[in-house]
Amino acid sequence: MRQGLDMASSALESFVSQAAAHTRDRDPADCVLALAPLMLELIEQAPTFLEPRHYRSDPNHYARNLVYAAPDASLSLYTLVWSPGQWTPVHDHGSWGVVGVLKGVLEERSYVRLSPDRGADEGIHLVRGGVILLGRGAVTSFVPNPDHIHVTGVSAQRPRAVSLHLYGRTMNSFNTYDVAAGTRRRVDVVHNES
Repeated sequence: MRQGLDMASSALESFVSQAAAHTRDRDPADCVLALAPLMLELIEQAPTFLEPRHYRSDPNHYARNLVYAAPDASLSLYTLVWSPGQWTPVHDHGSWGVVGVLKGVLEERSYVRLSPDRGADEGIHLVRGGVILLGRGAVTSFVPNPDHIHVTGVSAQRPRAVSLHLYGRTMNSFNTYDVAAGTRRRVDVVHNES
């Protein structure tokens, strides 16, 4: 795992330094507003710091490969590798995030929460929202309030995709939703160390 300033590339080091400065004591919407243009630059420079281990895949599910984790758990950066037909569960992040697509087409299917969020893990009414197709070079972002609930992946008809994800915390858990049952639960998520 790369931590602190032990980084292979000045591009990555510069990005992490700027991200930390732009996110300190700021509103999540202001964070992603400042970071989206930086992510656009970073995805162009990815070949200078990403190594073969950052492109590891898994035949059973999408793979999360850690690129950077801040020592204070305030930021984390991952490559996600998506083989055809691999999807996340319906989930939210509990954090702001900025995503850039390095290769392929990433599909995001949004959900809209119709029931008020009273902190309960049941009685959650979600309906399908829009679909966004993100091709190479695209950048998207999200904030935690209101919940950004979605499913992300690559259809079986498209080739492999690789995306770069920056989160405003160490992303080691998130909420998953059972749309039919109207429930959510917190789950731990794993990643490959780099």
